[in-house]
Amino acid sequence: MKKTMIYFMNDQGSFPITYKLKMLVRRAVVSTLEYEGFRNSAEVSVTFTDNDGIQALNRDFRHIDKPTDVLSFPLTDYSHTYLPIDEPEASLGDIVISLERAAEQAEEFGHSFEREVAFLTVHSMLHLLGYDHVNSEEEDADMRRRQREILEGMGLKIK
Repeated sequence: MKKTMIYFMNDQGSFPITYKLKMLVRRAVVSTLEYEGFRNSAEVSVTFTDNDGIQALNRDFRHIDKPTDVLSFPLTDYSHTYLPIDEPEASLGDIVISLERAAEQAEEFGHSFEREVAFLTVHSMLHLLGYDHVNSEEEDADMRRRQREILEGMGLKIK
């Protein structure tokens, strides 16, 4: 039986981690897996942090000393041409979301905090599944299309 396990961790104190927020993140994870045809059980870790917390991770792991919105730490180097669909259970990796930055971007882009968190989760899940957007314009366009279609499927259309 297929199951999706999501382990939540809170490393910030400014935004309440509600059941509704966790279920939104869960829906974004599951929607991404379904969109990609991922048929087996999966595990993902999601950590909520603030700008200081994500800046420290960004500095330590990417050598970029500034805050960002989301970081993805895949456990396996999947490519989108090979997804672990034949493995009975796959530990995909870790997602770290700065809720502080998500709130800033939601205001900046004129949509809800929840929609921004869902977008960041989908974006990060695609990274965990081997997609990237920094190598070429084609990869960027492909990833943007996937994000848009997944969010539209969730009823969270990108403006």
